Amino acid sequence: MNLKVAIVEDDLRWRTNVEQLLRETDGLEFVGSFKSGEDAIRDLPVRRPQVVLMDINLPKMSGVECTRQLRELLPAVHIVMLTVYDDSDRIFQALQMGASGYLLKRASADEILQAIEDVHRGGAPMSAYIARKVVQSFQREMPAAKSDEALSKRETEVLGYVARGYSDKEVAEALGLTPSTVRSYLKNIYAKLHVHSRTQAILKASGRNS
Repeated sequence: MNLKVAIVEDDLRWRTNVEQLLRETDGLEFVGSFKSGEDAIRDLPVRRPQVVLMDINLPKMSGVECTRQLRELLPAVHIVMLTVYDDSDRIFQALQMGASGYLLKRASADEILQAIEDVHRGGAPMSAYIARKVVQSFQREMPAAKSDEALSKRETEVLGYVARGYSDKEVAEALGLTPSTVRSYLKNIYAKLHVHSRTQAILKASGRNS
């Protein structure tokens, strides 16, 4: 079954180019493009995409706000932010509102397609610059946690690799574990931090989430 992908972008030229890329890529089903957040909120719940490419700088309703509302309407959707902005405040704001990944708009066609594949598989695609920002935030002193929320040394190691964008298989190889063991650690991490995704776990551990 093809992976359903949609675009929310007000730049006609960029939107058209990416739409063509998606239409020509085997394994993907293009389900619509929208020039505003308002249009996307109205129509996407019916079209039910699995991945949405979202511009952060939309007219009227911002891409961040559109992401928040869309995640409420379609909890299972994965949203990848594509934008010219690279400041950490916007990065974390988008992630906190439910974005699953973030790439700069200058990303190549291959990088965009890889991000779609990665996010569908549970990853958190980010440009190298943004990944460094997340890792730097993660490496800062963590706020004191309640005893039942404290991560073990191994759980902290696993989350550290996740923050670098490693897949379950790559984390397993780095730590000498099996992928199923890594998934078990992630399940425990989610439970302790009271989150439901990799991105939320990274943000919570870094102190960026309330």
